Amino acid sequence: MLDELSITNFAIIDELHVSFGPHLNVFTGETGAGKSIIVDALSALVGERAGGDVVRAGAERAIVEGVFDIASLLNRGAADMAPPSMDGADGASETAESSSLAAVLAELGIESEDGTLILTREIQQNGRGIARVNRRAVPLSALQRIARFLIDIHGQSAHLALLRPEQHVFYLDRYAGVEELQAQVAALVSQWRAARRELDRMRQDEREIARRVELLRFQVDEIEAARLVPGELDQLEMERRRLANAERLGVLAATIHAALAGDDAGESVGALDTLGGAQHAFGELLRLDDSLRAQEETLEQGMFLLQDVASAIRAYQDEIAADPARQAEVEERLDLLAKLRRKYGATVEEILAYGTEAANELDELLHREERASALTERELELKRTIGRLSTQLAARRRTAAGQLSAAMERELDELNMRRARFQVHLAQRADPDGAPVPEDAGKLTTGSDLTPGGTYAFGPTGIDQVEFLIAPNQGEPFKPLARIASGGETSRLMLALKSILSRADVIPILIFDEIDAGISGRTGQTVGEKLWQLARAHQVLCVTHLPQIAAAADCHFRVAKSVSAERTTTHVEPLRDDSRTGELAQMLGGASTAASRANAQELLHRAETWKRRDATRSTAASHSA
Repeated sequence: MLDELSITNFAIIDELHVSFGPHLNVFTGETGAGKSIIVDALSALVGERAGGDVVRAGAERAIVEGVFDIASLLNRGAADMAPPSMDGADGASETAESSSLAAVLAELGIESEDGTLILTREIQQNGRGIARVNRRAVPLSALQRIARFLIDIHGQSAHLALLRPEQHVFYLDRYAGVEELQAQVAALVSQWRAARRELDRMRQDEREIARRVELLRFQVDEIEAARLVPGELDQLEMERRRLANAERLGVLAATIHAALAGDDAGESVGALDTLGGAQHAFGELLRLDDSLRAQEETLEQGMFLLQDVASAIRAYQDEIAADPARQAEVEERLDLLAKLRRKYGATVEEILAYGTEAANELDELLHREERASALTERELELKRTIGRLSTQLAARRRTAAGQLSAAMERELDELNMRRARFQVHLAQRADPDGAPVPEDAGKLTTGSDLTPGGTYAFGPTGIDQVEFLIAPNQGEPFKPLARIASGGETSRLMLALKSILSRADVIPILIFDEIDAGISGRTGQTVGEKLWQLARAHQVLCVTHLPQIAAAADCHFRVAKSVSAERTTTHVEPLRDDSRTGELAQMLGGASTAASRANAQELLHRAETWKRRDATRSTAASHSA
């Protein structure tokens, strides 16, 4: 569970610290007070994209930190599986995590401190930031992996996800517990698409391929004929400078050698001769006074060093000579390298790498028929495997579809949609180029429109097209959610679906941002009861405008904003007893009057009575079981 949340310099929040209860936590307050900003901060904490615009004006960075009690999750060990998120627009690319929180932490080398995990997200004004787990910096992707075991955020955009048919398959797979099988299908489809792309590329127009072969052959021959040597460019340029300046280099070398050792004619005295005289005098000095004995060794070392320099200069002088023929060879070689560099790469190493790639492509094209045959067989084998796994996936989805439909209707009945009917519709589209259903798949196709041996269009989710249909009123036919569900009905559908999916979830924290959108006060009480039931097995954080939902809370927080020194700041206040009654009264009537306070007290009394009755029923049911 989330024990504590600290937010600093995030949007209009200056400094905020909230301690949560283990069950249903509700935030209320005026529109624009900053309730959804708290949810946005939590989204940033779990790795959602957050730019520099979330940093409070005048601040350098925003910081969000959460302290989590993960002892129960660690105790579950390898049984914990993180389901894919269903609320984002990228659900089609999501696959199930197949490891426990403990395994992920061990992989990242992170140890919990007495069952506590501290997640921190820092966002700078320039959009950069840093993520930390237990004060240790980690990549944002690592924070996201960990957070998916902890929090499921149902933001205001989740209603839109429910109305997108392409997302429905992920809800069904989550309910059916087939995410791992679906992930296998998605991986195979990715491999099949890669093989198909390569095969299509190899089946280009033969004339284009012939032109490509001739070009590659010329390029490979040209690079091989050059007999390039890595590093030769620098050596050649150095040799060119030496040959072009041979006369001047010879004069300079002779000058240096004469200064050190004298000229060959003996007409000038060099430094070594002078130092020799000094060394002889030094020996005479030491026979009379040896206090400078250490300096004699220094003088000898200097003599040896200068002799080495003089010898090296003499050898260099002997090597330096004008060589027009060699200079012409070097210039010719450099011209060749310049030509190759213009065509294939800035360095010799890049030219050689280009030649290797061209040779590989040429070999592939010259042997394209063998490669095409292998790719064709690979493509067919992948489709056969995709068809086999997709058939298994379709059978499990069919079973789960009926169960989910019945479960949804029971939940909707409790949410005052008593005559609503819900259906999970599955369909497949025949396609001669599709994935084949195995000939021996008789039992798996029973009760479906699939034909053993038939081929069906497929994608990362298999061969099924899944769509949720609803008939909200008796006597009406089933229609797609997007065409018929109102805002209030969509909210209740999402809550019903979350309630069903959450029973099997190991994610301990559920966050609902304005789940009451479009819901009336009468239905609000039922929604509050449903959220409270969810909170028996999960920690629930909920932003609401309905007093009926707020009355069901175990912990009630009021979010308000104030202005000080011409700056707006959001703050959060935990409500208890009389202050809570006053908040509910204002939510009921806009002002805390005697009548509204009486209504608020009645709401609280009704909620407490219902909670005790439900707890008694649950205890009795568990004992009878």
